Amino acid sequence: MRSSAALDRLRRALRLGWLRTRRAVRGLVHWWRASLQIRVVTSTLVVGTVALLVLGGYLSGWIRDGLFDERVNQLLAESARAAQQAQSSFNAAGTSTPAEVSALMRELLPRLQSTGSGAPEVALRRSPGESPVLVPDQVTEESINALITPELRQAVGESDKQRWMSVAIPQEGGSVDPGILVGSVVNVPSAGQYELYFLYSLEAEQRTLSFVQQVLAAAAAGLVILIGGMTFLVTRQAVLPVRSAARVAQRFADGHLSERIPVHGVDEMATLASSFNEMAGSLQDQISRMEEMSRMQRRFVSDVSHELRTPLTTIRMAAEVLHAARSDLEAGPARSAELLATQLDRFEDMLADLLEISRFDAGAAMLDAESVDVRDVVTIAVEQAGPLAERKSVWLHVELPPEPVLADVDPRRVERVLRNLLINAIEHAEARPVEVQLAQDDRALAVVVRDHGVGMTPDEVAHVFDRFWRADPARARTTGGTGLGLAISIEDAHLHGGRLEAWGRPGEGAVFRLTLPLRAGLTLEGSPLPLAPPREAGVPRPSAGLDPATLPDLDPLETP
Repeated sequence: MRSSAALDRLRRALRLGWLRTRRAVRGLVHWWRASLQIRVVTSTLVVGTVALLVLGGYLSGWIRDGLFDERVNQLLAESARAAQQAQSSFNAAGTSTPAEVSALMRELLPRLQSTGSGAPEVALRRSPGESPVLVPDQVTEESINALITPELRQAVGESDKQRWMSVAIPQEGGSVDPGILVGSVVNVPSAGQYELYFLYSLEAEQRTLSFVQQVLAAAAAGLVILIGGMTFLVTRQAVLPVRSAARVAQRFADGHLSERIPVHGVDEMATLASSFNEMAGSLQDQISRMEEMSRMQRRFVSDVSHELRTPLTTIRMAAEVLHAARSDLEAGPARSAELLATQLDRFEDMLADLLEISRFDAGAAMLDAESVDVRDVVTIAVEQAGPLAERKSVWLHVELPPEPVLADVDPRRVERVLRNLLINAIEHAEARPVEVQLAQDDRALAVVVRDHGVGMTPDEVAHVFDRFWRADPARARTTGGTGLGLAISIEDAHLHGGRLEAWGRPGEGAVFRLTLPLRAGLTLEGSPLPLAPPREAGVPRPSAGLDPATLPDLDPLETP
């Protein structure tokens, strides 16, 4: 149990560390992507560092090879002179006994060591295959024997020239120094052929190379810092005006039309700032003129709508008198009285819609929200659309949840939206059923109104909420609509903080979805109901003239 708990803690710690690391990496990536100056500086530093590393590596190798080759040539010349001196000494000695030869070797090695630069170690070793040992090997340092490899001895013995190899000379403390071991053959009177070896240390050259490399590294680091600083300053001069322009453009887009970019100097950035300021001034003038024209238009619509109410009331009274007496009139005047009453109703509806639109445009529309059961609002809207559905032979199929759908809404506005959607669906249903569905989740409610009529194209869906827009101008209005119902409906939805969306396909009908938050201030993240209907294979499309008695499981609210 303890091991399992410890393993769980370790896993949680590793996961937490991984999450923190990934969050830090994401923050760095975002910081790098969000700043042009940082990207330019880091890119320049990376490229400059790589270039300096490549150049520094090449220079360091070139200097190392030059120092090594020069020193090797010098040491080979010294060892050749020393070997020749040793051979001359052996030839001129005239010794014959082993003791005399051994004494000569012991006397010769110190002289050979002192003649070479850097006091090389010297060794005289009898060549393999010679006569029995008469004179023992002589060395100035015993460690040199461990560095003389059989391969080197074979190469020296088989050649009359010098042979050399690079070696690592061990030092106290476990460190090693670079060096070279040079061997050649000498003939010792009365003793035969011997191998003469010189061990030279390259520690001084190594120190020189290390110093040069340190100087190169310091110069490269200073150059990288200098490049980074210069790039930072240069990009700062270019980025600061761009940042200023972006900040001013953002504030200009937020409605601060008097914002301008400070202009300094006469360079390209100053020209850009001047051009931007001129463009901003021109846009400000045009926007101001358009706002003034918009205010005048809204004022005109509002004033005309109000002023038309007085003569409209008088005309309404006269029309009601004529309509009440139409039975005493001849057929033509009676029909005119009926048309007059109908068109006056439509005119009054249009005036009311124009006034409502003018309130939305002026920002004076108020939301009278209260907590209501939206099922009751849907029921009232369906009942109001029932007579029209009966005249159009359209069956209304209503699906409501069993539990209350409580929401903070303005019931008058929501009822108006649903009534407009139902009237629009019935008008285009072509005597096919219209489906109404209500659902909710934790944050929102949705009402979907679907018809199976003529449908809409994607282009028509994009314009369906425009004012006075009609999908088919040749299609006659039988409901006396004003062309502003859906435009007002979407404004009502936005006033609630909701959405009104449409979907349609030619020949498959249309779907309108109203999504509202359950409480004021909630942000919509989705909708409880889908907008596009699912495609059900094998389900036939409802046909015109469907008998309501053949429809299964109809709710009590369904109205024929």
